[in-house]
Amino acid sequence: MRIDIFTIFPEMFQSPFDASIIKRAREKGLVDIRTWNLRDWTTDKHKTTDDTPYGGGGGMIMKPEPIFAAVEAIKCDEKTPVILLTPQGRPFTQKVAEELAQQPRLLFICGRYEGVDERVRQHLVTDELSIGDYVLSGGELAAMVIVDAVVRLLPGALGDERAAAEDSHATGLLEGPHYTRPLNFRGWKVPDILRSGHHARVAEWRRQQALKRTLERRPDLLASASLSTQDRHWLRAWGYTGPFVEASECENE
Repeated sequence: MRIDIFTIFPEMFQSPFDASIIKRAREKGLVDIRTWNLRDWTTDKHKTTDDTPYGGGGGMIMKPEPIFAAVEAIKCDEKTPVILLTPQGRPFTQKVAEELAQQPRLLFICGRYEGVDERVRQHLVTDELSIGDYVLSGGELAAMVIVDAVVRLLPGALGDERAAAEDSHATGLLEGPHYTRPLNFRGWKVPDILRSGHHARVAEWRRQQALKRTLERRPDLLASASLSTQDRHWLRAWGYTGPFVEASECENE
């Protein structure tokens, strides 16, 4: 995969992308991440990328010329998604991360100030994403979050390929609790079932724990999760009274 990021602060990406999973993925040749400074496509001596808004109002607006020039100079394939990071975008979720991970190439535009000229949205951008209902100083941090979530899904990026498939939200549920050594820490012991060696019972326990944690913390997820008849039975027994997706759509016996 190749990822191109357009920003006025390319230096912000150096440290995050040179550590941990993303660093290893780059070293393995799984992903090629390139950052581009939008100021390189300006035409005035001050390298101006923003201007005051028509109609008045506070803040500055990112000009369309440098953004169009930069993306058109780097983009080669009309099918490549051009994604604007903005609080007005559709919510970024694990499902969206999985969709993006199937793309051979992604382009991200990092907004700044009060936003970008509307013509960028209308005539250049193909998608808009938001990482939450809050406002950041710019799209750079959002781009880092999305790139991290996508890169870890690439085959070979993680040491254990099962890890991504079992993460919170990957199955529609939150992930259950995990334990490691020591067996007894300050009097708090690892549950006996995890040391039983009975794989079927361990799997059942983990499924129950994932369902309980989701019920306690994010019951809204249960309305769209893929649940078996047994899952539904447990949830009803634990007091869940909310809706389920139709069994014919998500049955998982």
